[in-house]
Amino acid sequence: MDIVTAANVTLTNCDKEQIHIPGSIQPHGVLFVLREPQLEIVQVSQNTEDLIGISPDDLVGEPLVNLLGQQQSELITHCLAKDFEQINPLKITLTRDNQKYLFNGIVHRSPDSYIILELEPLTSNQDNKFFQFYQMTKGTLSKMQNAFNLQDLSQIIVEEIKTLTGFDRVMVYRFAPDKSGHVIAETKRDDLTAFLGLHYPATDIPQPARRLYQLNLLRLIPDLDYQPVELPPNPEDHQPFDLSYSVLRSVSPIHIEYLKNMGVQASMSISLIQNQKLWGLIACHHYSPKYLSYEIRTACEFLGQVISLEIDSKEENQDLDYKQSIKMIHPQLIEILSQADDWVEGLGRTPKNLLNLVGAQGAILSVEGELTQIGTTPQKSDSSLLIQWLKTKINEQNIFYTDCLIKEYAAAADFTQVGSGLLALEISKIREHYILWFRPEVLQTVNWAGNPSKGVKVEADGSLILSPRQSFNLWKETVKYTSLPWKNCEIKEAIELKNTIIDIVLRKVDELAQLNLELQRSNIELDAFAYVASHDLKEPLRGIHNYSTFLLEDYAQILDQEGLYKLQTLVRLSKRMEELINVLLTYSRLGRTELALQPTDAEKLIKNIENVVNINQADEEIEIRIPRPLPLIACDPILVAQVFDNLIQNAIKYNNSPQKWVEIGWLDLQTNEAEKNFVFYVKDNGIGIREKHLDVIFRIFKRLHGQSKYGGGTGAGLTIVKKIVERHGGKIWVESIYGEGTTFYFTLK
Repeated sequence: MDIVTAANVTLTNCDKEQIHIPGSIQPHGVLFVLREPQLEIVQVSQNTEDLIGISPDDLVGEPLVNLLGQQQSELITHCLAKDFEQINPLKITLTRDNQKYLFNGIVHRSPDSYIILELEPLTSNQDNKFFQFYQMTKGTLSKMQNAFNLQDLSQIIVEEIKTLTGFDRVMVYRFAPDKSGHVIAETKRDDLTAFLGLHYPATDIPQPARRLYQLNLLRLIPDLDYQPVELPPNPEDHQPFDLSYSVLRSVSPIHIEYLKNMGVQASMSISLIQNQKLWGLIACHHYSPKYLSYEIRTACEFLGQVISLEIDSKEENQDLDYKQSIKMIHPQLIEILSQADDWVEGLGRTPKNLLNLVGAQGAILSVEGELTQIGTTPQKSDSSLLIQWLKTKINEQNIFYTDCLIKEYAAAADFTQVGSGLLALEISKIREHYILWFRPEVLQTVNWAGNPSKGVKVEADGSLILSPRQSFNLWKETVKYTSLPWKNCEIKEAIELKNTIIDIVLRKVDELAQLNLELQRSNIELDAFAYVASHDLKEPLRGIHNYSTFLLEDYAQILDQEGLYKLQTLVRLSKRMEELINVLLTYSRLGRTELALQPTDAEKLIKNIENVVNINQADEEIEIRIPRPLPLIACDPILVAQVFDNLIQNAIKYNNSPQKWVEIGWLDLQTNEAEKNFVFYVKDNGIGIREKHLDVIFRIFKRLHGQSKYGGGTGAGLTIVKKIVERHGGKIWVESIYGEGTTFYFTLK
């Protein structure tokens, strides 16, 4: 593949032009390519005859000392170990025919490891004394420090650069996220048309140029009509030299023609860097040739670096009242979120604050696919699909935002009126928790410097040739499907809200864990107390029961009817109390005893229970149904047998049908080969349970019928069943139709 350079660049391949290896320089200086350690001249620009009176052929291959002398050569050698920014420019003197030639010498190491020495002729009025540099910059620095916001800072810098350099027009040109540019500050000669407020398309500055703007912070073109001076390629590998850091590097013909189309004759650009990215440019135009000394250029570059450092702080002062207003919302949200059961419920309490936090008209709170809509939003079906797409777009800060969603998500065409702009937060990737804010479409008019589409010049033979935009007159464009852009302060507040939600959720998790520990400890203590209390109560209660029985046997004949009734009541109540204590003792043991888990044949358990039922219910026919063989399960067989027995006995007891039946079965919820989950059920055709009682049947000692009805009982059987199931890591639930029957379901995982 051919390398694209100034010699073969066209409109279609300009984004690939290798502008760092142009093979030529501008003619207002000479360039030497040197090889260490002897500083041998590897190559030289072809204008040495004009500027220093020596033919290029007489220089190539010679050591630099032959040209500059021992002292100046050693000075350059010593400089190579230092920061070039601190030593440039060097004062170089050449003597030819008894005449001295003074130069500014600029030294740097090229990316391909050669030493580049550039010489720019000095005029008599050029000096680089420190106090002159200080005088040039100190007043500007004071003004910049006093600037309140970015707009003020930008206006100050263009006015100071114009005063310092004398350029006809100086602008601050800021890049947007899409790499288009916008003139945000300008000062100019009175007769020139203003460019302030105009936008320029991203294609006006190709990517190779943007890269060099980051590497080389200042670029001067003294005269656009210059004739490029050849710098021959490396004689060893015949490749052009890398001039990325060169001050004399020749300019792309595309850029030359672009500036000429604007009527410009000389230009200078100063790069503005923020967070190691190209934020913008200070662009200087002159409408006649203009050369600036290295000292003035250095002062301009220094001021550009200062303004780059100030950008962050000055931007913070933009829209200060608005930023303070949304800052005041955050403490209110923290208070509400701290009191709410969950973050969705909390944010739902204060919809106005949630929207005003980022200046949105609608929001959606998403938790595991469940959507809560606030304000004006797309339909839930559209939002669900949008969230699925968003999962692949969220960045490392768990945020995504755009003011033109349709550019990235074509389906947004269905809801541009409410959701042209989107700001999305990912609260939890695993649990799929998201907050989405929406802004509606706002028709906007953008003022461009000419039609943003590149012009194409068609030759007579029909071929297309290089033709940068030729008109820079005001060109208005109506922009559709776009919302107002999201401000940096709004994005920061959104991220802060995410951090707040996570902090509060984690704190509540910690509090819940602490409560669980305390509850677990309390339950252990309660189980121990219940065990001791019930065990110790059994002995005196048994004594009361026995002595009451003895009194009845020995003194029944001498007691009247009332005394006899009272003794019989005492015997009955003590018996009842003993049953309750036994139940409590059993229940407390369930919480203290380790499970004896082992492979268990569930069908064998049921057969044993069925035999006992047939013996106890010999006077009536009970049908026990098992539709299919029961599986082998891992459980404590004694306790699980108690579960089945209790449920089967209840199914028989609470049944007044002439033909009673109980069905025991299971549902297979297997999700993969490695894991099997079974749901067992016990179903009957009994009296059923009213719906209002379904939530209370598992409470200990809770009976739904009188003591003597349906065979009595303590009302603790289902409580014990639930405890056993939960000890196995499972759960139990019930479905019932009153008067038709009941089904209990439980798992043992």
